[in-house]
Amino acid sequence: MTMITTINPATGEQINSYEPLNAKAASAKVDACHAAFLEWKTVSHEDRAKIITSIAQSLRDNTEELAQLMTDEVGKLIGDSRDEIELCASICDYTAEIGPKELADESRDPANAGRGIVTYSPIGVVYGIQPWNFPAYQVVRYAIASLMAGNGVLLKHAGNCTGSGLMLADIFAKGGLPEDLFTVLVIDHDVSDEVIAHDKVRGVTLTGSDNAGKHVAQEAGKLLKPAVLELGSNDAYMVLEDADVDQAAQICAQARLYNNGQTCINGKRFIVTEKVYDAFLEKFVSLFEAVKLGDPNADDSDMGPMARSDLRDTLQEQVEKSVANGARIECGGSIPDGKGNYYPATVLSDVAKGQPAYDDELFGPVASVIRARDDDDAMRLANDSRYGLGGGIMTKDTDRAIKMASQHFDTGMVYINVYGVADPTMPFGGVKNSGYGREHGGFGLKAFTNPKSIFVGAPS
Repeated sequence: MTMITTINPATGEQINSYEPLNAKAASAKVDACHAAFLEWKTVSHEDRAKIITSIAQSLRDNTEELAQLMTDEVGKLIGDSRDEIELCASICDYTAEIGPKELADESRDPANAGRGIVTYSPIGVVYGIQPWNFPAYQVVRYAIASLMAGNGVLLKHAGNCTGSGLMLADIFAKGGLPEDLFTVLVIDHDVSDEVIAHDKVRGVTLTGSDNAGKHVAQEAGKLLKPAVLELGSNDAYMVLEDADVDQAAQICAQARLYNNGQTCINGKRFIVTEKVYDAFLEKFVSLFEAVKLGDPNADDSDMGPMARSDLRDTLQEQVEKSVANGARIECGGSIPDGKGNYYPATVLSDVAKGQPAYDDELFGPVASVIRARDDDDAMRLANDSRYGLGGGIMTKDTDRAIKMASQHFDTGMVYINVYGVADPTMPFGGVKNSGYGREHGGFGLKAFTNPKSIFVGAPS
């Protein structure tokens, strides 16, 4: 089998190599995870919560080592890597706090029995297939909720952050998680499909592209296995006629460039009303031109490299196709000389339907600016997408924006005059080709449970 090799995207140097498991070895690990689950499901909610709180501390205790490895493997700014680990720890804290109450048995009064009980039973082994852009967060987001619910957890991480996935398993173990309950599978895609089909795998979750989501949904669906899918998007940020242009430009720049522009809920399409278009574009471009590319370990770097050279090549092709179909480069737009997978902060204007910059997800630091006639037209353009993960509204009238968000914006998440990645207290997920199911906010705790009805009659 082909070795999995991790490469530092800032230098092009090899970090490590890993030998993938064959199908038989992977199956044995699934069996071991299932055996661990059979014990774990009998542990009380309160005792599970204590271990998850301990995992939070273990994450904090190992922040520097894990942050450095994530930066080395995927090119994240070192400060962002540290912030990501703290987010993971806060997810553990929140889950441990709310888990026992959210998962507690509920009483009912059925007509055909003396009393009724709804109990949230774990379903078994949950298999997660995760991407590279948040090597710790993507894992913790589904794994901690599933563990709190009483399930066993498997992870297939992206090849280029294999080391981060293995380090997380070690950190979980240091936090007191029982052996084999969280298991990393270093496998290829063919073996991954066999894992989905394994009779002891009861649920599947994936974060990735919509094409990957369709494949995994098909593999899980033909075996009637539940799935949660968090897929791609080309999130629209609307700049309405009454927006504060300076504030809007600052928020929109952050929304596009955070994590080197490689986040599913980055702002990607910026739909600006005619009234403020010219002023916004001028300010927006000036912010992008000021971005300093550099070593992700350096404090003065604003943006690091893209995670892989093939991803940068794809982004460049999308930019060139968009320009060939009428888009205009306002700044950036070409691969710089030198080592590393760097790509400049780029703004495209005159973006329209039929261009990749309008229709597709550009997973890198390229912003698509689209002109709208007025606020109503901006809302129409924002919803003109096969995706629906997140989006934003820039306006001084927050009450109106809340109404637009709740009644008209066809996405799973909306940010009004702010940009944010995720919060443990709020549901995370999308609609349309951005997937289905929700994580965070208590929703993820029950995603892979069996809400079981128990009818109790009086004994004779």
